[in-house]
Amino acid sequence: MASAFPSAFLPSLEALGYDESFAAHLEPGLVPGRVVRVDRGACLVLTGEGPRQAGNRLPEGERPCVGDWAGLTSGRDPVVRQILPRRTAIVRASASPGVSAGQVLAANVDVVYIAEPAVPEIDLGRIERLLALAWESGARPVVVITKADLAGTVLPESVMDEVVRAAPGAEVVAISAVARTGLDGLSPAAGETAVVLGRSGAGKSTLVNALARREAMETGEVRASDGRGRHTTVHRELLLLPGGGMIIDTPGLRSIGLQADGEGVSRTFADVADLAEACRSTDCAHDGEPGCAVAEAVADGTLPERRLASWRKLQREAEWAASRTDARLRAERENRWKAIHKQMRGHSRP
Repeated sequence: MASAFPSAFLPSLEALGYDESFAAHLEPGLVPGRVVRVDRGACLVLTGEGPRQAGNRLPEGERPCVGDWAGLTSGRDPVVRQILPRRTAIVRASASPGVSAGQVLAANVDVVYIAEPAVPEIDLGRIERLLALAWESGARPVVVITKADLAGTVLPESVMDEVVRAAPGAEVVAISAVARTGLDGLSPAAGETAVVLGRSGAGKSTLVNALARREAMETGEVRASDGRGRHTTVHRELLLLPGGGMIIDTPGLRSIGLQADGEGVSRTFADVADLAEACRSTDCAHDGEPGCAVAEAVADGTLPERRLASWRKLQREAEWAASRTDARLRAERENRWKAIHKQMRGHSRP
């Protein structure tokens, strides 16, 4: 708790983002608070009277995550009874086979920092995948190329151009958190919440410490052989920043499965969508059809072939995720009707 709240100063709920639209959904008798950390069976919630350890007994699928606004019971042993509607949510597909419901990584965030290290080399495919996740959430993505100092004095302009091309509509910055270069204007504004996403060893915790201007999170060394590091962050936690903003550090993401219906993919590949409008056929699959503007762009080098392959991969994944969600909703409806019919048959018996 000391890392999240370094001083005796406690911000108001309004400074943490609470407003009338959240208050309108709070059930009578409950105390509002923002979830700053979640542990097994309990969570740390910042209320108007300070941080409280609260029991977490909501059913699976309704449990709080970091960034949530929650309704707590009052008294010495508070319990989370309600999660207020989320304005944004970072949701990835569940790692468990056969589970169609997604895993919420963070809620009510305004900015998503996508941390990608400059060494040993930038993975454009991972940036595109995380961008799709960020756009789908409703938050504003910022691609942060970390450890720029390890790649030389300045990242080659051609490398940054490739990143910009892979991230249409998103801000792209190169930083060195250790040398404190590229950080100007990066911190979330007062009242805003940011979350940092990326693989283990991407420099997420180092970035958080630089923005917090203190050692808020533990950091680890990176192997010179492959640029990877050990998992120094083992939980998600919301931290208060000096300028009044907030940031959520996250553990390294080994898998980043898409969960939603593909709007994030469409925004990530807005350049492909723009080209597709010029295709001769309205249902062009961009796979050898005559008059395909996308194929022509690949042929003349306007669109990298790697990017088209990445679009196809994420598009298929988004379509699969949407079909699983539809199947889950159908099953839930069928189960509800079965329960209703069972209840009706029980009432009709003499």
